[in-house]
Amino acid sequence: MLAQPLNLVLSQIRNDLADAADPETKASEQRFFKDGTASYGVKTTTVNNIAKTYLAQVKAAHTSKAEIFGLCDQLWASGYLEEALVACVLSESQHAVTEPTDLAVFEGWVFRYVTNWATCDTLCNHTVGDLLTRFPDLAERLIDWAASDQRWVKRAAAVSLIVPVRRGLFHPLAFRIADMLLRDGDDMVQKGYGWLLKAVSQSDQSAVFDYVMKHKADMPRTALRYAIEKMPPELKQQAMSR
Repeated sequence: MLAQPLNLVLSQIRNDLADAADPETKASEQRFFKDGTASYGVKTTTVNNIAKTYLAQVKAAHTSKAEIFGLCDQLWASGYLEEALVACVLSESQHAVTEPTDLAVFEGWVFRYVTNWATCDTLCNHTVGDLLTRFPDLAERLIDWAASDQRWVKRAAAVSLIVPVRRGLFHPLAFRIADMLLRDGDDMVQKGYGWLLKAVSQSDQSAVFDYVMKHKADMPRTALRYAIEKMPPELKQQAMSR
């Protein structure tokens, strides 16, 4: 159990973020996130330090996973970038005790609350990716995400696989996701599945090169450039030629 009520911990996190707010950082974030993402204006390193402080507190109090996820839900619901990033640190800390049913919790955050690439990638690379690594049968659910009409859910379908594919997992699924997103017109989605293909290429370069060569007439240049970023110059030249 938490040593103090959930609402008090939530209030303390928000107070710490408000105290660390910097007008220049806020202005920079508003230029960087052009989708109207709300923020306090706190540097990422400071956000991480605040998150680690409260992570240590909840660990010391032997806080249950359910309570931690409840706190995360409140943070996500605020709509603030920094609160979402704190939530990501807290949820990632539970990777060793997650269960298949937790996918519904994470899916709820992706569908309801993710509104920018930073929170999408932080949540999906780690919290979601760790869960899929522990329970590989869950990964097929990403096919439904890729079929969504929401840009961040589609990106989430790709970036949730990035860490697992680096460990040699889910390569066939990664190509299925790429097939589904191949002609997507959204650059955030293109960058997401291009990044996924780049991750696959780090252990199976030939498969990704063959895929790119087969589909390069239809693949947006943004996705293609991401996919071949780690390849030798001669392969890049072949892939980029029309």
